[in-house]
Amino acid sequence: MKAHRRAATLPVSFFDRPADTVARELLGGLVVSEAGGARTSARIVETEAYLGYRDPASHGYLHRKNERNAALFGPPGSWYVYLSYGIHWCANLVCEAEGTASAVLLRALEPVEAAEIMRQRRGRVDDRELCSGPGKLCQALGITRENLDGRMMPDAEVVVRPARVALPFEVVTTPRVGITKAADWPLRFMVAGNPHVSGSGGRKAARV
Repeated sequence: MKAHRRAATLPVSFFDRPADTVARELLGGLVVSEAGGARTSARIVETEAYLGYRDPASHGYLHRKNERNAALFGPPGSWYVYLSYGIHWCANLVCEAEGTASAVLLRALEPVEAAEIMRQRRGRVDDRELCSGPGKLCQALGITRENLDGRMMPDAEVVVRPARVALPFEVVTTPRVGITKAADWPLRFMVAGNPHVSGSGGRKAARV
């Protein structure tokens, strides 16, 4: 049997840019997870940008660093995973220079490979709900703080690869959701019309 050849991940240079640029250009990319020894993959259809120490909604606002958010201050192309509301994990990709605390939150994915494993992890939900939110996608792909926080691509159990073929789609931008500070900043990006985006996908949307 031939060994599986791993495709190239997105390079560090891709993430060493402003988070809003990275968030938009991540759409269509492929998240591939080997967590728990099971291979799953899903296409990125929704992201949010957090602009680090200058963004009131960022965990690193004004350089506030602690044990829980330390990975957010890491190098570009590394992961920051935090627990939201004490319930579910949220996965972020660190952007810009180390220490900037800038990152992109993965908000929704479209299942591509091993949806049956995602169903086992997520329970009895409609396929459109498997990865239609930051907590849902982490559960579906087996992402936790323990297995991903602070890890660097390409050596992490979960990596991001560019789309094999450039997919034509429109991008919709809206304000970020689920926050109270800088809530009107248009830093949420979605694939227009995709059924796998999170439930509040239509709020104040504009095509860009």
